[in-house]
Amino acid sequence: GLLLAMMALSWLGGARAQGECLPPDRLQYAELGESFSTQQSFPVGTTVSYICRPGYMRIPGKSVTRTCGDNLQWSPIEQFCTERKCKHPGELAHGFITVTDLTFGSKATLSCEKGFRLTGPDEISCVIKNNGVDWNRDLPLCEIIPCKPPPSIANGRYTEATSYVYQTSVTYSCDEVPRGADPFSLIGPDTIFCTYDAHSNGVWSEAPPQCRVVKCDNPKVENGRKKTGLGPSYSYRDSVMFECDPGYFMVGPDVITCGEDNNWSPPKPTCQKITQGVCSAPKITDGVTIHAKSVYKEGESVQIKCNPDCTFPDGTEEMTVTCQGQDTWSSLQNCVCGDSKHPGSTPDINHGRVIEGQKPSYSVGDFITIECYTGYTLHGEARIQYVGENQWNPGIPTCQLSVYITVIVCVVVAIVVGLAAFCIYKKCCSQNGKRDSTPYTAEYKICK
Repeated sequence: GLLLAMMALSWLGGARAQGECLPPDRLQYAELGESFSTQQSFPVGTTVSYICRPGYMRIPGKSVTRTCGDNLQWSPIEQFCTERKCKHPGELAHGFITVTDLTFGSKATLSCEKGFRLTGPDEISCVIKNNGVDWNRDLPLCEIIPCKPPPSIANGRYTEATSYVYQTSVTYSCDEVPRGADPFSLIGPDTIFCTYDAHSNGVWSEAPPQCRVVKCDNPKVENGRKKTGLGPSYSYRDSVMFECDPGYFMVGPDVITCGEDNNWSPPKPTCQKITQGVCSAPKITDGVTIHAKSVYKEGESVQIKCNPDCTFPDGTEEMTVTCQGQDTWSSLQNCVCGDSKHPGSTPDINHGRVIEGQKPSYSVGDFITIECYTGYTLHGEARIQYVGENQWNPGIPTCQLSVYITVIVCVVVAIVVGLAAFCIYKKCCSQNGKRDSTPYTAEYKICK
């Protein structure tokens, strides 16, 4: 074996010494011309030529030949063929074409706008075609996603359309009933629309509503009364607001609503007698009670937190209040939100001024006192409180001219008008020769 290996090396060395190149390398983008493809011996000075493979074309100015040199190496070795390019696939109506390259072998990815779906493959490839390159298939279409007709409902109907495709909406309504009969209530959304699922199949946004008769009983709260929603009958989504009689506090929500199951939701509240040692849950605007319960004992504390973008007048978001008995809480304040937190400015009062509490800006809860200038009367409350958004409670008062001043002005005007009228009358009489022969009166002298 060793002897054979030495003989092979000796033969190769002899071949190289005799001035022959090894066969040219196989190229990805080109192949040897037919006359050289079977050649076994390549002496120094041999020149071979290549042909670009399908999908490739010559690079202008580059030689397609290589020559065996004295150093037994082929040259030149630079690439002389490049990939052919497909033309851009064009535009896809209601869709998108993602192309990173147009050269032979590249791919283009296709997708549709929201609410549309492809009628064919989502990818095309640049392939060899007709002695050149082109896309392997035509562009598919993006069709709007259709839905089946909406479901029908008992005792109701929907608005019909010529077709049901993406974003088409239909509205349901219940049938009319004879006079004296209980009406149908629409339970659920009155409008549904055509959309699509993860597989681009058309589906309706939700189940259709139902038309049913819903009746809730007449709710009554002991030691309380209805504030709104006085009946006499109650159907789906009717609401009632309660308030307790004096001396009682409410446990539970003050508003209940008739539900689709013919029951009130949430359950109606109760009114409990106010005693020395208890409080009802603190009521706060734009805030919530943390770990709330219905009744608290005197001395028991609870934490209150404002809703997002809301704070207490001092800028904090949370506070702790304590039950002081008889349904009274210590330091209980309402939250203020959004623009209500912005400082207010002194109101402009015609014929009046602020005499107490004036400052450059006001926070919710600040008070000012207003008075009118001499001769003007205040209409409204003199002491008002800032409630946010440049609003005051009660409203900003006005200063109007005093009644006495008004009467005096009216009397003076009446006298002047009377004298003027008398003068005009006398002058007219004089021109007509009907002047009175009696001596001038004091008033007539004034006219003269």
